[in-house]
Amino acid sequence: MRDALNQAISIIEGALAEGGRACLTCSFQAEDVVVLHLLRQRLPKVPVMFLETGYHFPEVLAYRDQLTRDWKLNTINLQHPKPTLHPDTPAECCAQRKVEPLIAGLTGYETWFTGLRREQSPTRANLQPTEQHRFPNGLELTKISPLYDWTMDEVFAYMTVNDIPVLPLYEQGYPSIGCAPCTHKPEPGEHARAGRWGGQKLECGLHTITVKQE
Repeated sequence: MRDALNQAISIIEGALAEGGRACLTCSFQAEDVVVLHLLRQRLPKVPVMFLETGYHFPEVLAYRDQLTRDWKLNTINLQHPKPTLHPDTPAECCAQRKVEPLIAGLTGYETWFTGLRREQSPTRANLQPTEQHRFPNGLELTKISPLYDWTMDEVFAYMTVNDIPVLPLYEQGYPSIGCAPCTHKPEPGEHARAGRWGGQKLECGLHTITVKQE
């Protein structure tokens, strides 16, 4: 655990040393909260971007509000001004309620911190700690994933050691948490994101809409 933590700190500090405006996209799932906890020790007022889709579990919103209050976070709720699509069209709904607000919210930043981990799903198996990404509108950012090779056990161990409250939905059997209508508990032995979107897809588009620069 100590080696993993030191590596994550080194990744964060190296990214901040490069300069440029930095922000964190945060769903308030465990790995995002760990990155937030580490990041705010070095950047106390880091903008915390939360995608308000209108379909979150009540527990997620209560947890967001609790941490925002207790940690005095600079939480910014990103929301489509006039959402019309619904979870029965998951690809289009995610594009409208998540991807479009994300692109608008990230405009003006150069460094984008995330809580992505390789272990989360097959689509993230080749994740690198530092990547250059370009959005369809031309926006380019350096994407930083300090916990890229952490296990879920390491994530929860960090939260325990640092006395960080955990989103209650984990205790109910949800290892990956998105919008309530599109989130189910995976079957035993399945990866964490197998319960998302009824198995129709593994990504909402936030981390696949960009082009990774080689």
